[in-house]
Amino acid sequence: MEIQPTTIHMQEKLHDFFTEHWGSPEMVLSTGTYTATDLDGFVCIDNDKRMIGLITYTLHDENLEVISLDSLKENRGYGTHLLQKVEEVAIQKGMQQIQVITTNDNLRALRFYQKREYYISQIFPRAVMKARETKPDIPLVGYDDIPIRDEMLLVKQLRGQL
Repeated sequence: MEIQPTTIHMQEKLHDFFTEHWGSPEMVLSTGTYTATDLDGFVCIDNDKRMIGLITYTLHDENLEVISLDSLKENRGYGTHLLQKVEEVAIQKGMQQIQVITTNDNLRALRFYQKREYYISQIFPRAVMKARETKPDIPLVGYDDIPIRDEMLLVKQLRGQL
């Protein structure tokens, strides 16, 4: 396994990845609308040179926001390694915290982030319902047949450690 920063040369592969896994590269969140292929990030590459994980992020004034995190092979540490790379970037840039938004149905993400010292900071009721006005292809029902309606903001405070 190897982790590499995303580059302009990966644009087509990233576009295909986001289209396959998210419907399009457009991410509509409470914090804004992002074109994920234009964001900084890291890819996880397996020994056969296939992309098996991807994380994208954006920088705000005092925090870094994770926009997407995908691991195609779960429970093998790929997502953790990608998140650690982004945390290193945040610390190097002097950010105060890292934040990530997930939806109410994504219990795996809630478990994943909370195990890594993220806490639920805010809940945005009906945020996904509003996001569908911009991106109508967002599914109505998600994991475990849970209706997707709300977003949750998870935050990790940084203390300057690597």
